[in-house]
Amino acid sequence: MTNAVRIGNASGFYGDRLTAVHEMLEGGHLDYLTGDYLAELTMLILGRDRLKDPSRGYAKTFLRQMETSLGLAVDKGVKIVVNAGGLNPHGLAVALRELSEKLSVDAQIAFVNGDDLQPRAAELGLGTPITANAYLGGFGIKSALDRGADVVVTGRVTDASLTVGAAASAFGWGYKDLDAIAGAIVAGHIIECGTQATGGNYSFFKEIPMGRLGFPIAEVAADGSSVITKHEGTGGAVTVGTVTAQLLYEIQGPRYYNPDATALLDTIEVTQEGPDRVGVSGIRGEAPPSELKVSLNHLAGIRNQIDVVLTGLDIEDKAALFQEQFEAALPTSPAELTWELSRLDRPDADTEEQASALLRCVARDTDPNAVGRAFSATAVELALASYPGFTLTAPPGNGAPYGVFVPGYVDAGVVEHRVTQPDGVSVLIEPSPMRTEPTRDVSVPDSGPIGDWGPTRRAPIGEIVGARSGDKGGSANIGVWVRSDDEFAWLDQTLTVDRIKELLPEIAALTVHRYRLPKIRALNFVIEGVLGRGVAENVRFDPQAKGLGEWLRSRVVDVPERFGR
Repeated sequence: MTNAVRIGNASGFYGDRLTAVHEMLEGGHLDYLTGDYLAELTMLILGRDRLKDPSRGYAKTFLRQMETSLGLAVDKGVKIVVNAGGLNPHGLAVALRELSEKLSVDAQIAFVNGDDLQPRAAELGLGTPITANAYLGGFGIKSALDRGADVVVTGRVTDASLTVGAAASAFGWGYKDLDAIAGAIVAGHIIECGTQATGGNYSFFKEIPMGRLGFPIAEVAADGSSVITKHEGTGGAVTVGTVTAQLLYEIQGPRYYNPDATALLDTIEVTQEGPDRVGVSGIRGEAPPSELKVSLNHLAGIRNQIDVVLTGLDIEDKAALFQEQFEAALPTSPAELTWELSRLDRPDADTEEQASALLRCVARDTDPNAVGRAFSATAVELALASYPGFTLTAPPGNGAPYGVFVPGYVDAGVVEHRVTQPDGVSVLIEPSPMRTEPTRDVSVPDSGPIGDWGPTRRAPIGEIVGARSGDKGGSANIGVWVRSDDEFAWLDQTLTVDRIKELLPEIAALTVHRYRLPKIRALNFVIEGVLGRGVAENVRFDPQAKGLGEWLRSRVVDVPERFGR
């Protein structure tokens, strides 16, 4: 690709590989290096940090990474763009300036803020959350880079905005360049989760040279098309499959709303252009929505949990006995008390662990006394007075605060998207004049009658179908894809809303939306409310729905013999 900029990404979450920034800078040529440190749960964690100390609230690991990499980035002319500022981008910018002076590195630091709406939450109709952050676009980043910033730190921008800002600065895009911006949004979405684009969390992982995976790079062209790749010699692989999997991660319908444009995911074309080089093109863009999404986190109360082990015979009777005894002995009944029996046991097992099941009790209440020391003591006191073989997986604690995430929406015009340039000048970024009421995607429950696919065999659907799942607040998505047009025709007819509810009985009573992305041979299912009020509430065994897609892949269906693997 000619006339393209190379935008790498070295972080997919707060806690990703600490050495990745240095590895990406040393591994080959880059023009920009991004890092995504924020998630819904991360904002809650940073919010609790800020409650303890107002000077905190940013990703401290990024500052540690810059201790060894800031000078290298400046020497190589690589511009760094990260959302590690979290709830305190100004504080992180000050710390970076102090670090650059300490290292004698002439680095120009800028920061983007204005996303923090918590002080204005009540007047904006957002309640009284501990964090309230609007998802900003990429044009504040563009402004900072245009003015010569070497490092741009932001608060809560959309994950893809890191790439959008870099590409918009490189090519001089304006708000009217909707197709180009949409292309950069897609490229940013592909690389935002780091090594998930190079083989991490990939259904067909046995086809990938796993190990120490390399981080992804998007070579973005002036028209917004891109090639996804990685540094030569790094682990993993970049294939149509790994890119498709990441495209399906945490999305909803074909329209992917962002503050600067709406990317139409059903227009994407993905092609293998060479080893570890996947072309992404054809993306069309529409006007962005008139409102910005707001990440709202509320402290909801105190949560406590006990896990008891049930071994051998009469598992369900033992579970019922303990539940009855425990609830009767509790001095105070918590507001919420949920039980979950996980039958991990098997008959006539060769090991004690294989003969055991787990019974989990989770309590939630706004009163710490209802779920604290007395709750834990009640479980311990039953140790010699309940079912045979009683044991706990760990001593119970005194409970801990938990929060819940809910999305909010405000008109983009009420948010002061602001960038403070390296020279200290603060500039207000006007929202896109293109914004409009968005077109809402319509769920398609099925694709008509099933055709004749010839002889079939009983097999896990995952033999031919890949999946990627994740959380979106209290909902979850499962994106599924196949590798040929014939397979997609079968998948499209077979995997209806009713069928996925049959295969995953836990979601049978929930609302499920089904969306088609035929150009990448994929379907996306959005399951409302399966995660309660979000990951922090921790209502499921898998609170972020990371394994939901793999559970689906393990379910046995009638697979046409012509699709043998």
